Amino acid sequence: MKLNYVIVAGGCFWGLEDLLRNLDGVTSTKVGYSGGDFDDPTYADIKTGKTGHAEAVRVEYDPDEISLEEILHYFFKIHDPTTKNRQGNDVGSSYRSAAFYRDDAQKAIIENVIEEVNEIGRFENEVVTTVALEKEFYDAEAYHQNYLQRNPNGYSCHFERD
Repeated sequence: MKLNYVIVAGGCFWGLEDLLRNLDGVTSTKVGYSGGDFDDPTYADIKTGKTGHAEAVRVEYDPDEISLEEILHYFFKIHDPTTKNRQGNDVGSSYRSAAFYRDDAQKAIIENVIEEVNEIGRFENEVVTTVALEKEFYDAEAYHQNYLQRNPNGYSCHFERD
């Protein structure tokens, strides 16, 4: 089995991780910080908005069971990619919608899915998701990992949209 991964961000990482982990073909998820220029950030660092990082989820998957396109379409169903630097009550650049690519092929897939999402017309406004080259992914602190599994009544602004 050859696994692949993608890193996405769309607001608080707790809710994203909780929903993405349940997709058939997803083998693991990890929450962390991506897209910034500050080495080894902590939650205290990134919440200032000064490190450039977004709260993100690294989604590992088996491409024989689920495609990157399927994961991305689901990602665009569980957050609002039309709001810049905001998801629900969470406001700031660390809560931006973003998809991080490793190579030109992955970038093209991400851009194609964004185009498809805009054409579907699920949202009133256009997708503003940032498509950026993957930088270092830093694991979030242990208390953030699997947060909603351990705290089922915890905060989440993520849900499936039609």
